Amino acid sequence: MRLKASHIFILAVFGVLVVYFVGMSLLGGDNTPAEEPEVAEQAPQVQVSVTPEVNRPYLVTLRGRTEAARTVVVRAETPGVVAATPAREGGFVRKGEVLCRLSVDARQAALDQARAALRSRELQRRASAALAEKGFRSETQVLQDQASLDAAAAAVRQAEIALEQVNIRAPFAGVFDNREAEIGTYLAPGQPCGTVIELNPILIVGNVPETQAGQIRIGEPATATLISGETLSGQVRFVSRDADPQTRTYRLEVVAGNPSQAVRSGLSADVQITTAAGPAHLVPPSAMVLDAEGRQGVRHVGQDDIVIFTPVQVTEETAEGVWVRGLTGEARIITVGQSYVDQGQKVRVALAR
Repeated sequence: MRLKASHIFILAVFGVLVVYFVGMSLLGGDNTPAEEPEVAEQAPQVQVSVTPEVNRPYLVTLRGRTEAARTVVVRAETPGVVAATPAREGGFVRKGEVLCRLSVDARQAALDQARAALRSRELQRRASAALAEKGFRSETQVLQDQASLDAAAAAVRQAEIALEQVNIRAPFAGVFDNREAEIGTYLAPGQPCGTVIELNPILIVGNVPETQAGQIRIGEPATATLISGETLSGQVRFVSRDADPQTRTYRLEVVAGNPSQAVRSGLSADVQITTAAGPAHLVPPSAMVLDAEGRQGVRHVGQDDIVIFTPVQVTEETAEGVWVRGLTGEARIITVGQSYVDQGQKVRVALAR
């Protein structure tokens, strides 16, 4: 039986493979594939900016508002009908100026009667003293007449006060901000005539976070920039010791001069308070990052080109960058690639241009 050509070809190929594997086994060949050489992974490259440590005053910045130094609702001390309102609402008033004047009614008559009684008691006291010198009056009677004289003098003073109380006066110099009684209004004791506010000096008040409240001291200089662009200079006069239970912040008051009283109460203000000086570093705002715990800080390169994360606190924001504290000595701040490296990672360093 003759073999076909295709069968002969298959047998020839099979024979060649058998001869190849037998020869490799005889020569001690190993059919295990050779391991590929490992390629060393390069450390990531970052750009850094070398920032020196400088001694700089710390600034505490907060949002605040202007507030009157004193606000008093002036009230009637005696009952009566308002007869006059000489003070202009919204105008400046001096201390003791009349805001509302009540009707005198019978108060003047009561004062005249008390004065007449006083004169009678004085004459009686003189006569009693003269009789006592001649032995016609006892010492006890003289003392009784003196007591009657003193009571009459007290009645005169009481009537004078009652008459003066018809004039409801400003307790201090300020602005008569709101009049609440018009002519013809009946005021009982304790009812308001109007409100007086003191604008010189003026207060700038705000709320300080609990992380910064301990840095501020009474008397430290402060600057407030109003929404109009006007700047006020003053000093810290009060920092609360008790935090607001809802916001966990502390009330702060800065007192500043306002001689023209042009600054109104209730204006928004940006307040900067200069506290004690200390070490600080100027870093670009883009270099600020957050770690896994949500802390704000910067990544910088330490010895052996190892990445270090350091929490920092911003003390001042300027056009050149932000001033922070928390770093020590000269620092190589990562300015490019800070978001792609981690704490403890080795990097290749290139200086930022």
